[in-house]
Amino acid sequence: MASSSTVSPPTNHTRYDVFISFNEDTRFSFTDHLYEALIGAGIRTYRDNSLNDSTVRTSELERAITVSRASIVVLSKSYLVDSSSLDELRLIMERRKGFYHVVVPVFYHVDPVELRREESVCELEVFRKAEWADKVEQWKVALMEVAHLSDKAVSGPETKFIADIVNTIGNKLGLKLVSSPPHLTGMDTRAEDINLWMKDKQDAQVLAICGPAGSGKTTLAKYIYDTNLLKFESSSFLEDIGKICEQTCGLCALQEQLLSDILEDKRKELDVNSYKSQIENALRKKRVLIVLDDVDKEEQVEALLGMEEINTESKIIITSRLPDIQTLFRSRSRRCKEHKLKLLNEHESLALLSWYAFGSKIPMEGFKELALKAAHYCAGNPLALKLLGSLFVNAKDSRKRTNIEYWMSTLNLLEREPNYRIEGILRMSFEYLPFITYRELFLHIACFFIGEDEDYVVKILEPDYCATAGIVTLINRCLLTVSPSKKLMMHGLFIEMARRMVLDESPTNPAKRSRVWCNEDSYTLLRQGMGSETIEGLALDMRMVREEKHNTQPMAFDADSLAKMDNLKLLQLNYVELSGSYDDFPEDLRWLCWHGFPLRTLPSELFMGNLVAIDMSYSKLEVFEPPTVIRPLKILNFKDSQSLVEIHTISRLPNLETLILWNCYSLVRVSEPIGDLKSLSLLNMTGCENLFKASNFSQQQSLTSPIPHSLQRLLLKSCSLELNDHFLSFEHHSFLQYLNLSGNLFDRLPEYNHLTNLRVLDLSFCSRLECITCLPNTLEELFVTCCKSLEKITFQSPRFGLREIDYQGCTNLLEIEGLLKLVPISKTDERFLGHMKWLKEYQSHEVCLIGDYHLTVDRSRHIQMLYEFGIMSTFLPDIKDPNMTCEYTSKSSSLSFNVPSHYNNHKLKGLNVIFKYILFGEEKYVWPIFAKIINTTKCCEWIYNPMVFGSPKFGDVAIWLSYWAMENLLDVGDQVNVSIIVENGLEVIECGASLVYDDDGDDDEMENDTWQNNVKWDEILVGNLSAFQLSKETYYLCRRDFFKSMEVDGPTPRWFRDSVGYKFDYTEIQGWRKTGRDPKLRS
Repeated sequence: MASSSTVSPPTNHTRYDVFISFNEDTRFSFTDHLYEALIGAGIRTYRDNSLNDSTVRTSELERAITVSRASIVVLSKSYLVDSSSLDELRLIMERRKGFYHVVVPVFYHVDPVELRREESVCELEVFRKAEWADKVEQWKVALMEVAHLSDKAVSGPETKFIADIVNTIGNKLGLKLVSSPPHLTGMDTRAEDINLWMKDKQDAQVLAICGPAGSGKTTLAKYIYDTNLLKFESSSFLEDIGKICEQTCGLCALQEQLLSDILEDKRKELDVNSYKSQIENALRKKRVLIVLDDVDKEEQVEALLGMEEINTESKIIITSRLPDIQTLFRSRSRRCKEHKLKLLNEHESLALLSWYAFGSKIPMEGFKELALKAAHYCAGNPLALKLLGSLFVNAKDSRKRTNIEYWMSTLNLLEREPNYRIEGILRMSFEYLPFITYRELFLHIACFFIGEDEDYVVKILEPDYCATAGIVTLINRCLLTVSPSKKLMMHGLFIEMARRMVLDESPTNPAKRSRVWCNEDSYTLLRQGMGSETIEGLALDMRMVREEKHNTQPMAFDADSLAKMDNLKLLQLNYVELSGSYDDFPEDLRWLCWHGFPLRTLPSELFMGNLVAIDMSYSKLEVFEPPTVIRPLKILNFKDSQSLVEIHTISRLPNLETLILWNCYSLVRVSEPIGDLKSLSLLNMTGCENLFKASNFSQQQSLTSPIPHSLQRLLLKSCSLELNDHFLSFEHHSFLQYLNLSGNLFDRLPEYNHLTNLRVLDLSFCSRLECITCLPNTLEELFVTCCKSLEKITFQSPRFGLREIDYQGCTNLLEIEGLLKLVPISKTDERFLGHMKWLKEYQSHEVCLIGDYHLTVDRSRHIQMLYEFGIMSTFLPDIKDPNMTCEYTSKSSSLSFNVPSHYNNHKLKGLNVIFKYILFGEEKYVWPIFAKIINTTKCCEWIYNPMVFGSPKFGDVAIWLSYWAMENLLDVGDQVNVSIIVENGLEVIECGASLVYDDDGDDDEMENDTWQNNVKWDEILVGNLSAFQLSKETYYLCRRDFFKSMEVDGPTPRWFRDSVGYKFDYTEIQGWRKTGRDPKLRS
């Protein structure tokens, strides 16, 4: 029956995300580290800081539990014998039952198996004391209940274990965890005022966080953003705006990202004003949270926020180093509230420095005075504290960590320059790098590679600078970070320091500097031919120069302007035109990035023999032919070189690993087989359809495989490929991990079961594709979006490892083997209907199916049969048929029975379940049906939600008819409970069940039996259901994420309680997929 009342999670009255329950034996060790990790991840955490104050433990702690969404219970040996701790646990478990309070137990050197045994619990000393007799039973129940929730016993490195707990609690609470540095200190107090501003709709919509460099403005903004973004319709965090706007089209890229974030779709490329208009329109309509980080110019704010009014419930946060923030808002009347960021106090400074120097917030014994002195020198600046702490722990001599003399010597250096201590710490962190090579690596990254892909940079810089090990060292020294998307990032202070150090090499003459990255300097240097042997790296983007000089006319430089740069290794000449001879072009280059290369062919005299990477995206090349053999070359990029027609002698690149020919539409000839490149691991030929025409490719290359066998990633998107393109079998490509064949013309594909390393297959927008057969079991992600002709997908075996599948727009899809099959009765073979053959009589009847939108949209209304999880079911109108007579019936939504002796010794095959329901209210949403079967004798239960279900008209009756193949799961004498759970306007008016037996050929005796069984369909679907287990005894057979639905207008957590009882938190179903629990959330 539909619930008459509902209870929602008390999110409006919670102050904390997590309450930590612990005992004194873990306070200063495990619990302290756990607390720091939770705070560092942006999780609001309560920890009892009182020591043995019984008043606090009985009043304040109870209130803290009440205002927390979840509890982490650290079950240590002393916890189990402490009456106060056990009373705390009792309160937590009671809160869990009544208010959907999430509980995550951690077994700290305690065996969870023992706690599940009542006899073991009774042996605990505390239960023998007479004074606690009235509470003993409650404690026993609480202990055994919490022991059944998880098996998280501390093992292995505690740091990794704690990180797993943080991820678990973040996932259960639906929090986006902060990607801030670890050991955040003083964040709660600094965020308090801003959080009050976030709640105040009458206050200014824009808040600016101001403070000196390194003071933690971006870190605080990230913390506020990540802990508040779920309260808004959309959100966007635009980082490092000032630096990005220095790049070509940087402002447009930021506008595009902002629109993509808040509208959740990709925008086509526009100019600044067009983007601004769209942004203004979006900000009027949506309630958004936006952070603009490191803004330094008024035009940046204008381009990213527009000039119009924004939604009154939106909040905008800006970080800036400008002394007068109001200069960003001179051209608009919008109010901006200013928040001056306070630096860390003495206590906080000591704690942060100690984390990085000693691995604990408390200094090592004998070092407190030195640590206080070091913290004082940092003047409360978090970045300086981190750096100085890292210096002490990462010194060349491992003994320096405990060497007081070393500390004193380092601090004496800082004492000599009291006015430059912060800058001195930055310099020391650079100068104390163990090798000169690492210092050079740091300078190269700071000048040329910020925001670039880590692997890309490693390949370029590895030969000269040991980049693999060097980058690890820079990360450990807090000088470099890597973003979640694998981009190299660096704090603005380090970039400024590195570039200042290079400028100091020659303040007035760029030709005498080792690196020239400033467009103005590079332009002057090339125009005047001022090159020298000192220069190791040079970058020039002529589009930026033309914008600055308001000059659209081509400007060419003499190629000889590079002649004197004999030590040049890194060269970026984007949209630069050179004239004259290339005889004296630098020969020691490792990286040549020349977007918009202006020539039709490479000059024959151009020496490229030492290059590791060539990037000539957007070039005007028509023919590419390497002038000579380039053995070191690993990366060749011709993205969007739409004039490129031919590639010659590619064999001169024997060690090439990455080849990008994306959108080289005109390419028709490759004179030598790409397949001969034995080291190639990534090949992107998206859009090269002319190359794959028979006359230009297959006939041209008489070889068995034009695609290298070594490939791991292959993109052949939109290449007009057809089935007769013989290489599509990929017979010898066992290393393939990622394959993109989307947007092609084939109607079927060869079997790919031999591709045992394939993890991702993208076949989206293949409109003619009808079936996909024998996919490998190793496949994890499959994309078949808008394959409108696709009917069937099969795998090598039913036990596949698919974690993600997208079949949006597949309007004719009938079957995904091992997942589901949905077929009209009229098209279903009778052998797959078994004892339900009689349904053929009703095949012309119609039922409106809802549920999985992508399965039901534009689908016929004629009766369909659904197969999934070993269950066969269908939805019918209110028909009367004797075949639907049941052995066990009820006029409510549940029934029970005991399995009788088998009829005439026939084998029990399964269970039929049927129920009738009506739509009695005009709800905005009709939420789906769950059927629950419990074998109480065997303590097993199955909770099933069909992918689709019938939606009757108001007042009409609909019928759900199902067969569950349970032959090995039901025995004589077992007690079976059947119940139906519905919500939001549905009411069950009758349910029934019947056992189904194998007739063993005795047709005459069984002729009159209800739902005679001759099941042949179960061979269709035999899958591994481990991904759908909530516990060893409970299966949650569902292919939708109802947790997300519960957030807005959906079923309430009470529905989950009605389905599974109190054994599980409703957050257990968060992130549920078509293939079961998100692998990241599985314990």
